[in-house]
Amino acid sequence: MAANLETKEPILEIKGRNSLKGEVTISGAKNSALVLMAGALLCSEDCRLRNLPSLVDIHCMTQILAALGVKLQRNGDILEINARDIGHDQAPYELVSQLRASFFVIGPLLARLGMTRVPLPGGCAIGARPVDLHVQGLQAMGADVRIEHGVVHACVKGNRKRLQGAKIYLDYPSVGATETIMMAATLAEGETIIENAAQEPEIIDLANFCRSMGANIKGAGTNTIVISGVERLHSTEYHVIPDRIEAGTFLIAGAITHSEISLAPVFPEHLASVIAKLQAMGPKVILEGSDRLRLIPGELRGTDIETLPFPGFPTDMQAQFMALLTLSEGSSVVTETVFENRFGHVAELQRMGADIRVKGKIAVVRGVPFLSGAPVMATDLRASAALVLAGLAAQGTTVVQGLQHLDRGYDNLAGKLQKLGANLRRVNGTVSQKSEEYSTIR
Repeated sequence: MAANLETKEPILEIKGRNSLKGEVTISGAKNSALVLMAGALLCSEDCRLRNLPSLVDIHCMTQILAALGVKLQRNGDILEINARDIGHDQAPYELVSQLRASFFVIGPLLARLGMTRVPLPGGCAIGARPVDLHVQGLQAMGADVRIEHGVVHACVKGNRKRLQGAKIYLDYPSVGATETIMMAATLAEGETIIENAAQEPEIIDLANFCRSMGANIKGAGTNTIVISGVERLHSTEYHVIPDRIEAGTFLIAGAITHSEISLAPVFPEHLASVIAKLQAMGPKVILEGSDRLRLIPGELRGTDIETLPFPGFPTDMQAQFMALLTLSEGSSVVTETVFENRFGHVAELQRMGADIRVKGKIAVVRGVPFLSGAPVMATDLRASAALVLAGLAAQGTTVVQGLQHLDRGYDNLAGKLQKLGANLRRVNGTVSQKSEEYSTIR
């Protein structure tokens, strides 16, 4: 008799051990799109963003911008933004508390209006991500910043109307702090230099977006960024880069199911560390064009991974690789240096038969012959992807709960996997864990 799992929340039910085949289309980058939406606040004219993914986080950010007085219109993957009439209204806490990226609005609002109030942000509970570096950068540019009752109050000091250029050294190459300071500096008076800046592709994308509006930014993608402030920015139309983390996730999907798949569009240089680790494990990744990759499966062997700021191995791919390592020959050591609480997926992979031991920021993974399907709970965005990947390779049926995390960062992951041949379905309510009929509803 089939066992039933009672829940009112959406569930992804996966029947594993099916080969995948075909090509998957990679959506626009979540982490880039969110900051570009905030960056549009710098311009008082129309902005158009193309290749915007359909995600819960993107919808949440549109609600936050609308609460600030921004006019928005979504048509497919195109978002029209007009921030001409933004005011000093505080973004609602109930929205900001759901989205870490909501804090990005502080830099543009301060640069445009000379003052702003932004609640402290929320997001995945993967570790401490304090706003100290954001605040210190804005203070160095002449802002008076204080935090009262969970709200950050910021204004330009004295009688000045604009922030002032400054030389800012970041104690850590924080992506968010680099983006906040860079946006604020575009409209500041004088030159701002950010040293030990983050070098992630999303930083380059933001710089290119701001430049398309008339900003003067040099050095994005290196550890020193120089911004010469301008008085105003103008209208633009801009295409969001492909999501390197989604692309990496699908490369793992091919490797863990021993399947040959292609993906496009991608920027291969954004995936250099991911491709290098995959090839060290056995699979091959072939460049089939300037923006297309093919995964050729191979026998899996263990490897060691240490997460680092770009161009090092991305923390956002650690969980997915751990799922792959559970089925790889030998032992592997995974060291998480970016976030202290990013092993939430370990207990769930263990439920599926994985051999993983954790001590502090280090996980030792010993490969096992197979994983077994089980009911599992996603604890954060990338953990949810790791559990889906494990389910694709596991014997039997895996039921993944906590899909609200998955929906924050993957645009129709279930539908894309089903198109490649995965046997899964997304449903609400009672799910039979031994059901033999599968389909995709998205």
